[in-house]
Amino acid sequence: MLALICGQGALPGMIVRNTSYPPVIAALEQFPPRSLAVDLTFRLETIGTFLKALKERGVLQVCFAGAIRRPKIDPEQIDAATRPLVAQISGALSGGDDAAFRIVIDIFEQAGFEVVGFTQLVPELLPPGGVLSIRQPGEQERRDEARAQSVLAGLSALDMGQGCVVASGHVLAVEAFGGTRWMLSSLSSDRPTDWPEGGLLYKSPKEGQERRVDLPAIGPETMGQAAQAGLTGVAIVQGGVVALDLPKIITEADRLGLFLWVCEAKP
Repeated sequence: MLALICGQGALPGMIVRNTSYPPVIAALEQFPPRSLAVDLTFRLETIGTFLKALKERGVLQVCFAGAIRRPKIDPEQIDAATRPLVAQISGALSGGDDAAFRIVIDIFEQAGFEVVGFTQLVPELLPPGGVLSIRQPGEQERRDEARAQSVLAGLSALDMGQGCVVASGHVLAVEAFGGTRWMLSSLSSDRPTDWPEGGLLYKSPKEGQERRVDLPAIGPETMGQAAQAGLTGVAIVQGGVVALDLPKIITEADRLGLFLWVCEAKP
C-alpha cells in the first residue's frame, strides 16, 4: 500500500486522480492539502508515532508531493517514539532544502518504507523535449538559456537555485527563498528602466538533487507571471521540471506570445 504525504498546491490532487488505487492520504498538521480528505495528520514532534501508524495500515511505500514550509518545533510535544529521531530532525531543519529532503528520506527508509518519486507514479508530469509553443526562441534567447544553465550549475554546490532570469547575457534574478513567483513579481514591480528588455525564465533541478521528493515545477500561472515580468519565454530542463497541466501551460504561452522550451541539459 502507498501513502501520499501531501503538502499544498495542485500536485497531490493530480497524483491521486492518476493512481490506479487510492493511497493513504497523510499531511503535516500545519500544511493540510486543500482539495483532499486527509486520513492521517502528524507533526514533526510525533513523526515516530506517525511511522508506526503507517505500518499499522499496511503501508509499504511513501510518496511526498506538494509544498510545505519548515515548521517550528515545540520541544514539549516531542513524544517517546520520536525522541530517537530528534538529532536527524534538527539536522533537516538547519540544512539546505536538498540536505533536509535527504534526511527525511533516510528517516522513512530506516523505518522500512520505500520512498517513491511522484514522477514514477505520474510520469506524464515531465513534458517531452522541444519547443512546445508557437513562438520559437531566437538566437539571443538560446544564448541566454546556455548562460542560465551555467549559472544554476554553479549555484548547485550551495544547495540553492532552481531558477533564474537571464536577458541579453545578464543575470537579472536568481530564485531563492521566496520561490519563482516572488522572483518574477520583483522584476515586474521594480525592474530598472536601463536593464535589458525581454529575457527568459530558466528552471532546472540542482545537480545531484534528490529528485524523489523535490523537483521544480511550472504551471499555467507561471506563463502569466513571466509575461508580467516582461520576459519573452520560459525554458525548462527535460526530465527535471514538472509541468502542472501541460495543455493549459501551452495555451497560456501561445495566448501571451511567449515561448515554452523544454531543453536538454548540457553535460
